[in-house]
Amino acid sequence: MNQESSTQLPAPARHFSVLLSSTPRGARLARILAISWLRDWRLSPGVIDTAEHLVAELAANAATHGRPPGRNFRLVLLASADALRVEVADARGDDLPRRRPTSPDAESGRGLILVEAFADRWGVSLGPVPRKTVWAEIDLLPPHPPAGPEHGGPCSGPAGHLL
Repeated sequence: MNQESSTQLPAPARHFSVLLSSTPRGARLARILAISWLRDWRLSPGVIDTAEHLVAELAANAATHGRPPGRNFRLVLLASADALRVEVADARGDDLPRRRPTSPDAESGRGLILVEAFADRWGVSLGPVPRKTVWAEIDLLPPHPPAGPEHGGPCSGPAGHLL
């Protein structure tokens, strides 16, 4: 017997995953593939630009710091109605991302600052051994402004006065 339900299932998340070599070439390919996938899903240009920076930085970090010989890294993109999640997993769970002191003329060492600037949230998940996954999320829905008189919301005027 078929029964119809009035509840709707949430929109499925869109998913992309690829295994790449832990080399500068693999990091470049991660960025190129991510941009192509994001454009295919018609995400906004601003989201695509932000995601491109995150993928480039996380993939470069995996290729530079997360590469034991013969191991690859995995790029995963997950898009739901609310957020885009970028994940890069490598085989160096013993080497967690951390800010490193840099001099003003240093050519590297600012990656996590960029990730923090571009992502709405980011973090690290461990496992299974020896893997770690560094992830970053970008909100896709604009934040709702607080309701109130200073933000154009409803107002009854100052106490004791009618508008």
